[in-house]
Amino acid sequence: MNNYENLNEIQLDALREIGNIGSGNAATALSVMLQEPIDIEVPVIRVLEYEQVIESLGGPEQLLVGLMLQLGGDVTGMMMFLLKQEFAHLVLQQLMGVDFPENGELDAMAGSAIQEVGNIMAGSFVNAIGDMTGLTIDISVPDLCVDMTGAILSAPAIYYANISDKIICIEDRIGNQNMKAGTHVLMIPEEDSLEKIMNSLGLV
Repeated sequence: MNNYENLNEIQLDALREIGNIGSGNAATALSVMLQEPIDIEVPVIRVLEYEQVIESLGGPEQLLVGLMLQLGGDVTGMMMFLLKQEFAHLVLQQLMGVDFPENGELDAMAGSAIQEVGNIMAGSFVNAIGDMTGLTIDISVPDLCVDMTGAILSAPAIYYANISDKIICIEDRIGNQNMKAGTHVLMIPEEDSLEKIMNSLGLV
């Protein structure tokens, strides 16, 4: 398995199931953290080129909050959460009673709150993979970046260009009764780790 494009429909279904479980776990954990019900729509899981991800997020000049984490242990690679401003605003309102700044310049406390959300969401997806495969996966502390979509995605596009020009993209709509906002989870396991996941599921 030397490219994400080689994934067959059964393997993609397994990734969809991981995405479904991870998204559901993330919504439950966020409900506890924000102390209010959080709803989530059925996520859409696709294998996309970087340019397609950028377009699905509103173009290269869309301001986003990016959280990047390194994966270690049995599975190596990277995971990235791309949060739209509306979602970041909901989080900051619930946790701190403040608005997401229009210029995207977060102070230390607001940045820490968003990073903690990234930790919770990452843990939810990693636990979903671990529960289904029996693999042990470690995650790093999230690196936080508020920037245009094109700039945020340039780092993984360059770093992982030797793996594939495509990535696993999980598109969610998540929020409360008043507002739902889009979030994207990008999973970029290295080739041998992707094969290890599929082998653990009996799909290789």
